Amino acid sequence: MKNIIYILTLLFFASCEDKVNIDLDTANPKLVIDANILWQKGTIGNDQKIKLTLTTDYYSNTIPVVSGAVVFVKNSSDTVFNFLEIPNTGEYVCSNFVPVINENYTLTIQYSGQTYTSTEKLLATPTIDSTQQTTVQGFGGDEIQVKFFYQDNGLEDNNYLIGVKNSEKLLPEFGVIKDEFFQGNQMFGFYTDSDLKSGDVLSFSLKGISIRYFNYMNKLLNIAGSAGGSPFATPPATLRGNIINQSNQDNYPLGYFHLSEIDTLNYTVQ
Repeated sequence: MKNIIYILTLLFFASCEDKVNIDLDTANPKLVIDANILWQKGTIGNDQKIKLTLTTDYYSNTIPVVSGAVVFVKNSSDTVFNFLEIPNTGEYVCSNFVPVINENYTLTIQYSGQTYTSTEKLLATPTIDSTQQTTVQGFGGDEIQVKFFYQDNGLEDNNYLIGVKNSEKLLPEFGVIKDEFFQGNQMFGFYTDSDLKSGDVLSFSLKGISIRYFNYMNKLLNIAGSAGGSPFATPPATLRGNIINQSNQDNYPLGYFHLSEIDTLNYTVQ
């Protein structure tokens, strides 16, 4: 009897190695618009890029790129900045963009008989002033924590998108913060990780963002963290950005049109 149970157990675990494909509903492809116009401090900001792709099914290993679209951005003086595609890449580039703080810009994309538009203001961003490394008590013992500091503008309400890329990790991490309780004061972002060690490089980024983009990113980050590692977890809702399909509002795209200054700083852990 024991031998029979052992054999059945082996058969059970062997069967678990079989590849299982579950039939999933496939929706019509949606246009995905990656339109972040970022003015790096210390540069003239002329070189900008917008990327267009399509959604695809879960099992696809390839993200379809969108070629042949007409893409341009217009400022409040009706100056047009054309974004031309690098052939067959879905990346549309502009080399003569003129960024101006607090200027309104309108994005227009014409693709497959549909016209998509969005208007947004280019916002200022504080300068990252300094960094500070300390050791804090974590769940598994002492951990290294690195803070970077910046000065909030006390004359207005501000919202920020903070990013950090650890050289030892594949993907960057992001967070959003308001100046609601720090109006006009020095603010900071921080990063800590139980595996952080001397010699690791942290690339920090700071962007001033609108309250609408703050809410969008806050929801997006919550959705990204809600899956809990399950590949079949369902997001609580489809997240809609600020880009409107003028030809058919029900066929809305995914993505967001955002413009801001960006300040960055690289820090080597001591």
